[in-house]
Amino acid sequence: MRRWLVGLLFFWASAMGVLQAQPAPVYVGLDAEFGHRTSTSAQAIQQGIEIAMAEINQAGGVLGGRKLSLVTSDNRSVTAVGLDNLRKLAAQPDLVAVFGGKFSPIYIEALPLVHELGLPLLDPWGSADGITDHPHQPSYTFRLSIKDAWVGPAFVRFAREHHRAARLGLLVPNTAWGRSNKAALEAAVGATPDMKLVAHRWYNWGDASLLASYQALREAGAQVIVLVANETEGSLLVREMAGLPKDQRLPVISHWGITGGEFARMAGPALDAIDLAVVQSYSFVGAQSPKAQRVLAALQRGWGYATPEQVPSPVGVAHAYDLMHLLARAIDKAGSSDRRAVRAALEQLGPYDGLVQRYARPFTPARHDALGPERIFFARYTANDELIPMTPSVHRRP
Repeated sequence: MRRWLVGLLFFWASAMGVLQAQPAPVYVGLDAEFGHRTSTSAQAIQQGIEIAMAEINQAGGVLGGRKLSLVTSDNRSVTAVGLDNLRKLAAQPDLVAVFGGKFSPIYIEALPLVHELGLPLLDPWGSADGITDHPHQPSYTFRLSIKDAWVGPAFVRFAREHHRAARLGLLVPNTAWGRSNKAALEAAVGATPDMKLVAHRWYNWGDASLLASYQALREAGAQVIVLVANETEGSLLVREMAGLPKDQRLPVISHWGITGGEFARMAGPALDAIDLAVVQSYSFVGAQSPKAQRVLAALQRGWGYATPEQVPSPVGVAHAYDLMHLLARAIDKAGSSDRRAVRAALEQLGPYDGLVQRYARPFTPARHDALGPERIFFARYTANDELIPMTPSVHRRP
């Protein structure tokens, strides 16, 4: 009995020593629209973060051996819920930053709060200019995604070069994201000779029909429709347009909100009847770099995507993956999990060869956008829900 007790005490002491030797993790938050019924962007962002975290942890973690751990919350695409989630995440000890999801209006409304809390907000999807262009200083928002200010000129170039069109009609949501895009397109058209925005029409999330607005733009003389929408309203417009006579179906150039959900499934066979192109910034299709192959292998192991074409919301995966690696470097540079120190370190990072591109200096005190307008290209959906780039040069390294 005595020998048994001694053995038990030795085992207990050894176990306690192991537990005490294991340093506490460093936490990263993700607040996104997991409860949105048709969205796939939140899951894509989570996949990118988790793949990067696994690589970082396998290599020894951060701060000399502390593992990274992800904490998620569901804002259900509701601003008030998102703000409450940010408060709760900020109260988590050793949580250094929070990743956001695809709904720009939530993070525009969150700007005062995140700066009050001193909580770094990392944006791997939302494109509204105001997420990083704001008066709060020092800024706690960092984006590795595209901006609407870059998308407007891309729409104009694509309309001119691909469709030989000079008259655009804009269909846009009555939200901060919609207003950001309207301003960007107006500026781009104004800077381009012979181009004209003939009319715009606002819609609200949840509208039962967009057909009247579409027909108003067509009757105003639009040759191409610029669409700013997520998957629900985008698929609604496609189905309604497909029901029109063929000569009334204008080409559609879409922002990438439609790629953040089950757009192709919701559009159904109607998608084949519409000439639709969509903005993108990264594709796994044709990506041959070792990093791309490693991420694709992780996506296949963890989520069963057998081919690059099957990856839903690919920009969410790629942006979040690179942004997580940059955050880990900032944590190590800061030397602690202190949020103020991590925020400052993000502005001082050196070169990083990422999945999306090589970053000579991802962020500076004056620039909190890691990408540039050269990342933008256009893609098309196939009937099999595959998003295929329209140009072969999407994997060139800036």
